Amino acid sequence: MLASWQWAVAQKPDADALYVKGKSAYNNAQYEEAISLFTRVLGMDSSHVNAYLQRGFCHGMLKDYQSAIADYTNVIALQPDHKWAYVSRGSAWNKKEEYGKAIADFNHALELDPEDAETYNNRGFAKKSLGDKDGACADWIRSKKLGNAEAKIILKNNRCK
Repeated sequence: MLASWQWAVAQKPDADALYVKGKSAYNNAQYEEAISLFTRVLGMDSSHVNAYLQRGFCHGMLKDYQSAIADYTNVIALQPDHKWAYVSRGSAWNKKEEYGKAIADFNHALELDPEDAETYNNRGFAKKSLGDKDGACADWIRSKKLGNAEAKIILKNNRCK
């Protein structure tokens, strides 16, 4: 039998408990359930940066890139130096084929962490999509120099010199 305080907690979980449940749902590919839980968290605490970020990841997995972008934008409004919000939003812009916006976000992420190989890879794909093969190759070369093994394959596939 639950004590009265345990019953109360079970009936009205706090934001952190709901967040943990949301992460579990995300990890189990239950993205709609996770979105619902993260939305409840944000109803309780509108400044919960990680709930916005994780909900953005869920929207991205469901290919709802506009909602993902909105969530990453909320993260950036709350925490302007959150590199992963810029990287994730840039990736969503890439999926929407808005490459200029993607590059702007990747540039900002690289200002925050100029040694992030994955961001160079992502920016390279955006540049390639805009017809800037030289710029794309330069980013992939930089990514390879930073230790990204995938960049070697990308360079070969794109005939970069």
